[in-house]
Amino acid sequence: MCPSSPLTRRSDTKGPYWSEFVIIGKVVEMKKLNLAILCSGGGTNLQALIDAMEKGELSAEIKIVISNNSNAFALERARKHNISALHLSHKQFTTPEEFDQRLLEVLKQNQIDMIILAGYMKMLSPTIIRAYKYRILNIHPALLPHFGGPGMYGMHVHEAVIKSGVKITGVTVHIVDEVYDHGAIVMQKPVEVKDDDTPESLAERVLKVEHDTYKKAIQLFAEDRIKIRDSRAYIKP
Repeated sequence: MCPSSPLTRRSDTKGPYWSEFVIIGKVVEMKKLNLAILCSGGGTNLQALIDAMEKGELSAEIKIVISNNSNAFALERARKHNISALHLSHKQFTTPEEFDQRLLEVLKQNQIDMIILAGYMKMLSPTIIRAYKYRILNIHPALLPHFGGPGMYGMHVHEAVIKSGVKITGVTVHIVDEVYDHGAIVMQKPVEVKDDDTPESLAERVLKVEHDTYKKAIQLFAEDRIKIRDSRAYIKP
């Protein structure tokens, strides 16, 4: 926001999950996005989002963290910050349709605006994707459309990147649609591939960029600056 703008941000009086804007002497509260975070593992991206909210860098509130893995450390991270944590797995239900119904119930109960996938190792069904059209985000540890698709997750991605010989990789935040790693790209950030990189060293640097990029992409939605047209995401000024 430029210094000359009559719109300025102030977040020093209401706590970490409250943002306000002052417009010509009037205080206007900006609506925070209600988020559901879906994780399967340790939840480092989850933690980065929690940290960003507590610093006032993200105009959103995590209402619930859901994991298909009862042992996921992401659930413990949520509990430590007094965020609702729920283990919800297809194994708990007789049919996929029953799982979808329960998930939609949970999302509705928590008045969820957006679903954020943060290392969630299950593909959402068309039922969920259609119910939250353009409101589900994923982050991928490469520059899509390269190094994406079934089997391209975690260390597999970085191994493929190094094997290919490319000099630049990165991260991609994209809308989730019904095709794996396919939806409209919201934001990308590059990461150099060094000559002596291992999959582990590359993964470490990419993860740091993920943490910074995801919060910025979500903030664009909080500011209502993303428009989807013809399968492309445009950032409004």
